[in-house]
Amino acid sequence: MNFPKINLHCHSNYSDGKNSINEIVAKAVKIGLKYLAITDHFTNSWKSGIIPTLNSTEKIENYLEEISICQNHLRESNKNLLLYKGIEVDLGSSEKFIKHLIDPLKFDIILFEYLETLEGLAYLNNLIDYWERKMSNNNLPIFGLAHFDPSNFIYNGLDRLIQLLKKHNIYFEFNSSYSQFYSRKNEIFFEKLKNHQIPVGIGSDAHHSKQLVLIAEPLYRVKDFGLENNLIRLIELLKKEKGK
Repeated sequence: MNFPKINLHCHSNYSDGKNSINEIVAKAVKIGLKYLAITDHFTNSWKSGIIPTLNSTEKIENYLEEISICQNHLRESNKNLLLYKGIEVDLGSSEKFIKHLIDPLKFDIILFEYLETLEGLAYLNNLIDYWERKMSNNNLPIFGLAHFDPSNFIYNGLDRLIQLLKKHNIYFEFNSSYSQFYSRKNEIFFEKLKNHQIPVGIGSDAHHSKQLVLIAEPLYRVKDFGLENNLIRLIELLKKEKGK
């Protein structure tokens, strides 16, 4: 089965990436990507003292405007690339910080990083529940787990994790920068993804435009675990998101 080239996880110079959004998009077109999400960092945890992040309303608005300009250019020039407005939210961030600065309706994709504990499951569930109540489920973005390590839940809380992913239709990311998370020791997790039809996606966590091409290994992992239909489910969500 042939799949379109997908990379839903990359960073620009709005956070810790080396390239501008324009440069990333130009490279994506050159290498033939069909789906691309820019997903710069959002955090006020320990990480905010190490890397630049989307930490103000002004910066987020400028970031989204630059992506919008690229989206318009792609449409006007008939380029066969769908570009998505994304953000990568550190779950170590304070709830107040997230709720104050992130309007989910302005994004196509929201990735969550550092989901590692049962407390984190509750935190994420409460956050999305809040957005769903506030927005009345109106055009909420696609949610995904960035470079998630299933081994944290294999022996404690796996069913609760799966319930959360199903409840909010959160996709699981195969990421070429974290291939150690996708070993056979976590096979029970991947079997549950398949049985519960939970979407899966592909990303490279690119911090340089040359890393956008690193998507062959994640796709191999998708096929290795028999999750092709799960990837198709995400592609359908991506098409629907662009059609809103």
